Amino acid sequence: MSLSSTSPASDRNRPPAASQVFASDNTAGICPEAWAALAEANRGCLASYGNDEWTVRACDMLRTVFETDCDVFFVSNGTSANSLALASLCQSYHSVICHDYAHVETDECGAPEFFSNGTKILVAAGANGKLDPAQVERVILKRTDIHFPKPRVLSLTQSTELGTVYTIDQLKALTGLAKKHGLFVQMDGSRFANAAATLADRGCVTPADFTWRAGVDVLCFGGTKNGMAMTEAVVFFNRQLALEFDYRCKQAGQLASKMRFLSSQWVGMLQDGAWIRHARHANQMTRRLADALRRIPGVAVLVEPEVNAVFASMPPGVAEAMHARGWHFYNFIGSQGYRLMCSWDTSEADVDAFAADLTRAASPKP
Repeated sequence: MSLSSTSPASDRNRPPAASQVFASDNTAGICPEAWAALAEANRGCLASYGNDEWTVRACDMLRTVFETDCDVFFVSNGTSANSLALASLCQSYHSVICHDYAHVETDECGAPEFFSNGTKILVAAGANGKLDPAQVERVILKRTDIHFPKPRVLSLTQSTELGTVYTIDQLKALTGLAKKHGLFVQMDGSRFANAAATLADRGCVTPADFTWRAGVDVLCFGGTKNGMAMTEAVVFFNRQLALEFDYRCKQAGQLASKMRFLSSQWVGMLQDGAWIRHARHANQMTRRLADALRRIPGVAVLVEPEVNAVFASMPPGVAEAMHARGWHFYNFIGSQGYRLMCSWDTSEADVDAFAADLTRAASPKP
């Protein structure tokens, strides 16, 4: 990858054979801005364990993004970000309430429970990946006796696991409910940038507006899916909750000795708005993909996409035919529901090639 490359992804062509393009936004490489920052941070010798100028700059830039004096910590992946953040909010006899599709419930191998020494995850329902306040309150009030883990945290995913976005009003309804019952609010933001791009395009909503101003105490801000390499930011808006979080990171093996290689990427992404630009591009490619899928007989978009994920159903055998053609993507909803992800480097050519192959695979055989 050229460090100076600024060509838009839509101008590039790639052969679709053995394509991982739509399997996940994790399959994309490192974007030019993060790559260039890594190269610059690699010059010379700098202090270790976060006592370097890159980490200081990155923290200050995130405070500017969120318009508040927050505490910021960098870790290497989303599981550690979520798990350590939740552990910092809970005792072992507490519980965390989340959506039944939430990553902390379905895809982290019990890490939140492990790092909190046994905090229980409780799930609530809600349409299209969004928690329903009535369902959350039902879980909070289901048991209030000493024999049941006491609800302590509400975990929200923004954007959700089904590619939808909470509005500010929806967030405030949930965070207000949480505060009413004495719960802290953690936000899993592995695709936070994509949600930020969507909300900004809808009406000048800022990251501050749908985090701490909406009642969020701590955010796990995803960098990896936004085009960076193995870096996530844990942002404490309620700074009292960050007490000794540095020790928690060290104990969990998340205090990087060469921290500048985690933090410098954030400088590269934040300094000229690349983080939101790349997220907006991924969202746009997703809308193009969804529009193409709607034109294919037998294929249906299951959830209206708001960020960089399309969930679609395909006729029996079609997904297998696409896999045989070299396209990789995952089953997610039911037996015939599949998730297609776009990323910072998904191109129009990728979308069009996938749609053309899917059209052929879905066409009735003579």
